[in-house]
Amino acid sequence: MRVLVVDDFATMRKIVRNVLKQINLENATEAENGKQALDLLKKEEIDLIISDWNMPEMTGIEFLRACKSDPKISHIPFIMVTAEAHKESVLEAIKAGVDNYITKPFTSDKLQDAINKATAKAAK
Repeated sequence: MRVLVVDDFATMRKIVRNVLKQINLENATEAENGKQALDLLKKEEIDLIISDWNMPEMTGIEFLRACKSDPKISHIPFIMVTAEAHKESVLEAIKAGVDNYITKPFTSDKLQDAINKATAKAAK
């Protein structure tokens, strides 16, 4: 499984990649924001997207909407990993088509569970 990790903080991308390695998902690539991630999605085959919400240039919610409105990539499971824990934000992401939503900080078990649920949901 090829995973795209989208976050404007390099340290957070590294943390997510380390957690992915702990759960045997070592094939990951990175983007600093939604705009860069969309460009990457046009060039590379991606099986799962893990994205932050708060980023410059294109936020995670804008990126989510762009992904879900593009028939070529709308099938890719999308997990929002963010400090945005407000009920309104969670509902906004659900309405936009997010496959799972977890808040920072998170454990490897929590991310593994989110990946399992998101990939199962997308497979339906």
